[in-house]
Amino acid sequence: MSPERAYADCPGQPVSLSQLTTLRLGGPARAFVRVTTTDDLVATLTRLDRAGEPTLLVGGGSNLVVSDDGFAGTVVQIANDEVRYDVAPDGAPRVVADAGADWDAVVADTVERNLGGLECLSGIPGAVGSTPVQNVGAYGVEIADVLDGVEVLDRADGTLRWITPSELALAYRTSALKHHDDRVVVRVAMRLTDDGLSAPIRYRELAHTLGVEQGERVPVAVVREQVLALRSGKGMVLDAADHDTWSAGSFFTNPIVTDDDLPHILEAIAARVGDVPVPRFAADGGVKLSAGWLIERAGFSRGHPDETASVRLSTKHTLAITNRGGATTEELLTLARQVRDGVEAAFGVRLEPEPVLVGCCL
Repeated sequence: MSPERAYADCPGQPVSLSQLTTLRLGGPARAFVRVTTTDDLVATLTRLDRAGEPTLLVGGGSNLVVSDDGFAGTVVQIANDEVRYDVAPDGAPRVVADAGADWDAVVADTVERNLGGLECLSGIPGAVGSTPVQNVGAYGVEIADVLDGVEVLDRADGTLRWITPSELALAYRTSALKHHDDRVVVRVAMRLTDDGLSAPIRYRELAHTLGVEQGERVPVAVVREQVLALRSGKGMVLDAADHDTWSAGSFFTNPIVTDDDLPHILEAIAARVGDVPVPRFAADGGVKLSAGWLIERAGFSRGHPDETASVRLSTKHTLAITNRGGATTEELLTLARQVRDGVEAAFGVRLEPEPVLVGCCL
């Protein structure tokens, strides 16, 4: 049952966070409110803030790890979902979507309209509002590449205002909005192209699948189809019948190591697995390594620890930690710590979690 169906008709009632997250984990919250318009969102948060009530904002729940103890306050599910199209001052087409709109539905609609820019971000679960917070990215494209502006609610004074991408300190899987709740995203504007072609294909795996050179542009519908196929093969497209998708997506970010640290890390890798090619990419501040590659070489295979465990690494992709049914958040965190510590012991690289942790920590 979807979160919307589960709780749309019980405002103010206690809920289980396991019903609101893609991991299907998390304990109870004191109360639940679902808001379907921006006006409702402003009024609800203003009322709760004035009452001193702790609040947890939830969109699609795809990037949350909630403790077994739950949340001692009110969960506010952001479900405003209007989507419109307009033109930027320089003539570029834009899509402007409410924070509660389903992200992949927005992507699919832009592709259907033959508009380019979002196609590489197909299949990512969750709501629009989380995308600039996390600077969501996949297959060589990040929200930072297309973002034109974000409308936020300033909870200090209850006002709405648009802020520019330069104000958000967008970086790899983070922004000035992440881990802060003083400003709430209510609407996101993204710039698109109107020639029917994708953004330049930067990701090697996607370019190979498409049969093109990196940097080429491809019809948007073709790119979306291939991205969905690649994500499905890794258990990264939600499917209630597939426990490999009962996850928060990639649990760890790809680590960025400094140029000074890289030689020592490469020596540790060579000592453990031999002289093999190590996936690495230029990044701000150093070199980005593949977390999934490191996890596997540290001895954690797909499906680890075994088929009887209630929490396992995905059988399709070692970067996802999955709930096989009947799990607890603490069991998930125990496995995450084992993987993190194992990679650090093997290679001297400490992995950092990508999801937002609520009431718990690694």
